[in-house]
Amino acid sequence: MSNINNDKNGKEFKPFVSADQVLPEMTPVAIIVGIILAIVFGAANAYLGLRVGMTISASIPAAVLSMGIIRVIMRRNSILENNMVQTIGSAGESLAAGAIFTLPALFMWAMENKEIAKPSLIVISVIALCGAVLGIIFMVPLRTALIVEEHGVLPFPEGTACAEVLLAGEEGGEKSKIVFSGLGIASIYKFVADGLKLFPSEVHWEIAPLKTGFGMDVLPALAGVGFICGKEISAFMFAGGILGWFVIIPLISLFGLDSVVHPAADPISQLGSFGIWKNYVKYIGAGAVAAGGIISLLKTLPTIVKTFLKTIKGFGHKEEVVTRTNKDLPSKVLLIMALVIIITIVAIPAIPVGIIGALCIVVFGFLFATVSSRMVGLVGSSNNPVSGMAIATLLLATAILKATGHTGFAGMTAAICIGTIVCIIACMAGDISQDLKTGYIVGATPYKQQIGEIIGSVVAAGTIGAVMYLLNEAYGFGTQELPAAQASLMKMVVEGVMHGTLPWGLVLSGVGIAIMIELLGLPVLPVAIGLYLPIHLSAPIFIGGMIRWFFDRKLSSKDEEKKKKAKRAADNGVLYCSGLIAGEGLVGILLAVFAVVKVSGGQTIAEKINLAKEGQDAFLGNVPGIIFFILLSATIVLFAAKKSKVKEKSKED
Repeated sequence: MSNINNDKNGKEFKPFVSADQVLPEMTPVAIIVGIILAIVFGAANAYLGLRVGMTISASIPAAVLSMGIIRVIMRRNSILENNMVQTIGSAGESLAAGAIFTLPALFMWAMENKEIAKPSLIVISVIALCGAVLGIIFMVPLRTALIVEEHGVLPFPEGTACAEVLLAGEEGGEKSKIVFSGLGIASIYKFVADGLKLFPSEVHWEIAPLKTGFGMDVLPALAGVGFICGKEISAFMFAGGILGWFVIIPLISLFGLDSVVHPAADPISQLGSFGIWKNYVKYIGAGAVAAGGIISLLKTLPTIVKTFLKTIKGFGHKEEVVTRTNKDLPSKVLLIMALVIIITIVAIPAIPVGIIGALCIVVFGFLFATVSSRMVGLVGSSNNPVSGMAIATLLLATAILKATGHTGFAGMTAAICIGTIVCIIACMAGDISQDLKTGYIVGATPYKQQIGEIIGSVVAAGTIGAVMYLLNEAYGFGTQELPAAQASLMKMVVEGVMHGTLPWGLVLSGVGIAIMIELLGLPVLPVAIGLYLPIHLSAPIFIGGMIRWFFDRKLSSKDEEKKKKAKRAADNGVLYCSGLIAGEGLVGILLAVFAVVKVSGGQTIAEKINLAKEGQDAFLGNVPGIIFFILLSATIVLFAAKKSKVKEKSKED
């Protein structure tokens, strides 16, 4: 396994499965299991992203679950089959990330103005599918230049880590049990908290002396996100929350007195901590997030220019000998697919982008697909500045549409549609780059992976609209239950450019905070997101991050045995927390179904079985909520510290 990155130019690299070997790969079993995981992780990430403003990578959990199902339960033994499952499964997460960061803005406009119709399920699916397939099409010709010729130069962290997991397949059964355990525990916990309402899923206390409040959402997904992100990111997010709730809110309360200050309609003294956050701090946070996204994009500008020029030079480069392990989808097929998609985008009236918008999609989409593919190779998917790309696209697209006479709601809808497609393109290009890197290491067939990615995209595109409709009907986008942070920000950006309705003083103060954070040498986006979201989300994330830090401390130890244990704890914890996130996401969607679907007597399922009634108080108070969260956190510690039952085998180079 140590030969994964042992050469610099890739020409002497030998994959785990050689080109002349033929193993089961794109089998019906792999496709079906991959589709199921695409739905599961797509839906779970949609819920997570709308609630917290970020998503998690699905590749490694999908690979582990694949090995548990295919290798252990079905007794099938093909690493290429497992790789196909994770390729299809991870497509759902990437498409969901691109869609939920923008499309909910259309729902929020419809909620604000009853004359505006919500986008239909078909329109959402078509927009999502067009973006996903374009992202794949734009990336495929770059595979040789980025994956093959720069093997050993571009690390592709998630793709390489996923290959490591697949190559260590003998532990798949045990590791998959950890994921399933997290999924089961989180499902029960979420159902008891938000379904039966035995204890509150959000605890809150008003702090009168400081004229503010504090609390946290005691839910599994948030602790899981914190563990996966680690101490630094979670601490920066919590710092943003502290800045908002223990600095800005008390100051506004102190100086506001009985004044009514736009955009609030009531005096500041009557708003309470949540009211001040919603009317003032949220806009400051939005300015900080927007500035953070643009700063991250500007910082990578030299890399972007260099990447684009370098990739264009190697664009369409073909390896001399076509073998199983270097065969891509034919260029003619890709070109025809791209033309069909562009014509579809222009022709469908419900996607009002027109020819100008279609040109914006092609130009920005190809640019950011190229940038995204290389950026994930350098810094990984988690640090890929997709938010900055989306904001830049929306700023330019909205300005172009306004200048060409496309104003009002129609112009804003067109801008969101353009931004959505470009955002999905960037997310999908980054995802397939990581998947193709994994495939290159294990010896997969590229064109089969590319077809698998398209299959996953079709399934996820068909699912995402239904998930968004359910969540919107049950909770509403932009509410406390589903803040839809990124989409709310994109909505503000488009409105601000189109007709200047934003409280620019608050937004620009957020920009100033972002610049200050950057000058201090700290990462802007995590702090800005913590400022933009309620502290109730960043507090449990911080606790999850501190649990991760407890284990990570020993990674710097000189004792190899301690380092091994710390690494194993981190791996186990990430798998368990991925299960926690998936479990909460799925039950959250199930509860949304219960809250929306009506049965006999005109009652919803939730009302019929006394679940999730609006305004229903929890049977137990805040303190039991904290106790249950402590017990949940203890399960993370237990599963992270779980010892492997599989004896380590010696690995030869």
